Amino acid sequence: MAINMFTEEQKAGIVNAIKEAELNTSGEIRVHIEKNCPEDVLDRAAFIFEKLKMHKTKLRNGVLFYLAVKDRKFAILGDAGINAKVPEGFWDNIKDTMLNHFKNGEFARGLSEGIKMTGEQLKEHFPWKSDDVNELSDEISFGNKI
Repeated sequence: MAINMFTEEQKAGIVNAIKEAELNTSGEIRVHIEKNCPEDVLDRAAFIFEKLKMHKTKLRNGVLFYLAVKDRKFAILGDAGINAKVPEGFWDNIKDTMLNHFKNGEFARGLSEGIKMTGEQLKEHFPWKSDDVNELSDEISFGNKI
């Protein structure tokens, strides 16, 4: 099972990266990890995005990091509010950084760095405000049953 791929320390590091990134932005970040991706990675990420109710944020500014470890597939999926504001190629540098870590088997480190980079980049378009509420859980979701 995908949950066993990470130590408790690695899982805590990923959750801490989410908390840290969300200090910079009103954007909401989630991570979902599966062993296998049974379909096109973007289609699967969109399905998980909807299952996690990420499209229900006030500003439509949710970001999903989806990773299918055994199949070596991953996607970063931003909601409509983000995609309406960010430039073409917004995710490219983040994806490249993550991929470099993934190639070395450093999945937790790649996710953590990608998440932190996302928080930094999103703060320009969705800055954190004092009245922001954490609309989505920061916990990692695992597996294909959610």
